[in-house]
Amino acid sequence: MKVIFQQDVKGKGKKGEVKEVAEGYARNYLLPRKLAVEASSGNMKALKEQQRREEARKEEERAEAKQLAEKLEKVDLTLRMKSGEGGRLFGSVTSKQISQHLKKEHGISVDKKKIQLSEPIRTLGVTQVPVKLHPKVTATLSVQVLEE
Repeated sequence: MKVIFQQDVKGKGKKGEVKEVAEGYARNYLLPRKLAVEASSGNMKALKEQQRREEARKEEERAEAKQLAEKLEKVDLTLRMKSGEGGRLFGSVTSKQISQHLKKEHGISVDKKKIQLSEPIRTLGVTQVPVKLHPKVTATLSVQVLEE
């Protein structure tokens, strides 16, 4: 029997897949638990429509991420920190601080988890920080740390 999976079923299929399964397995396990529906023509049309909407939503998300990336490329973020000899900071600049300053000074909201600092900034100067906004969109933010 052909079924359309509504949820991921370990070892059988992922959500949205159309697969052939044993009739007893479908009737006694998948269908009563609403893990799958029978692959009728109406259900197939609904699946295609759902996939089309999902694709449009993903494309819209990517377009929004590209717009935000263009904004971030133009921003020069300036932070003032206390420092000691040789330009070493007392403490460090973390992704959380960068995110907070972006929100406060430029009104751009970026989750701190998307700011990809390999390690916190501990020196004065300009640092190029990658920001992964979408799996296919990465922007580079220029962060300048000055002495307070």
